[in-house]
Amino acid sequence: MQGFQGFMWLLYLAMLAMAVVAFVMAALFREDAYRAADKQNKGFWLIILGIAVAVNLLVPMLFLQIAGLVASIVFFVDARPALQQVSGRRRGRGSSSDGPYGPYNGRR
Repeated sequence: MQGFQGFMWLLYLAMLAMAVVAFVMAALFREDAYRAADKQNKGFWLIILGIAVAVNLLVPMLFLQIAGLVASIVFFVDARPALQQVSGRRRGRGSSSDGPYGPYNGRR
């Protein structure tokens, strides 16, 4: 039984960490990036993710914590990539035809 409690503690800690990271990332993007990406506004995401952090810290109810986890996942999967694209914060080198020293132009 003690192993299960340890697993649940790690699960709660992982959900808290994910909610905190999502909250911080949501706070770092500018308000106009949310409008340009056609996503909910910055205040909406900060409230939702802030509630997720508070629930993970204060209310040990798995159902509410899972709801916060879903909100964090939606931010990471949907909103964050769109915000990065609009803000110009893309990781990677560019298109798939780029080589290590720049774009591949064929034999031109």
